[in-house]
Amino acid sequence: MDGPLAYEYAVGGRKHRFDATGAVSPICHVKSFHPHDDHYGFSPMQAAAMALDVHNSASRWSKALLDNAARPSGAIIYKGAEGQGSLSTDQYDRLVGEMESMHQGARNAGRPMLLEGGLDWKPMGFSPSDMEFQKTKEAAAREIALAFGVPPMLLGIQGDATYANYQEANRAFYRLTVLPLATRVAASLADWLGAHTGEEVHLKPDLDQVPALAAERDAQWKRVAEAAFLSQAEKRSILGLPALAEGLADE
Repeated sequence: MDGPLAYEYAVGGRKHRFDATGAVSPICHVKSFHPHDDHYGFSPMQAAAMALDVHNSASRWSKALLDNAARPSGAIIYKGAEGQGSLSTDQYDRLVGEMESMHQGARNAGRPMLLEGGLDWKPMGFSPSDMEFQKTKEAAAREIALAFGVPPMLLGIQGDATYANYQEANRAFYRLTVLPLATRVAASLADWLGAHTGEEVHLKPDLDQVPALAAERDAQWKRVAEAAFLSQAEKRSILGLPALAEGLADE
């Protein structure tokens, strides 16, 4: 058999099996193209998996900075009165405990440090690579958006969008991503329903209900309305409006 034999749905520890060996499948499986696996398809999430890992790692890195008072760790240097350079076990454990309880976490940000017994704090600045973590997150976010067909301008990343190109990107998002996806899903669903009902089914998105395409719709209506060589019936047909009754059409 060319196709899956069954679909198994699992939730809450329970499983339900849908038999797909009949003439009509009980499941409408809408999938993206996969060059090596036409049964499962290829999800955009899989294509963006590496960028997702980078973005998550950068987020964990930035959170770790906040947990440590939003600055890189420094070094506590110990110089004993007699020149020894190491703490005893008890002194070391006490120092680590005080650092964790008194100087880590967002609530302890900016708290002054009290050092005693020959201890000296040497702060460490950010290295150039450490300073790039925000740009790394933004670059990963752009890759994820592109995998899903979303223009990066719509992410709201500072410096990427202006009011003009945001409008253009919003229209492009609907024209190049949302509408093709909606059309493909509607066509698959119509074909599946038609196999169940035995009748031809047509489903398509209503473009007049998409606010982002209002400017294009207004321009089209204006062009058609100003076309003097077209009759009223032809104009209504071009705009997708139903035909008028014969008497009304003549008027």
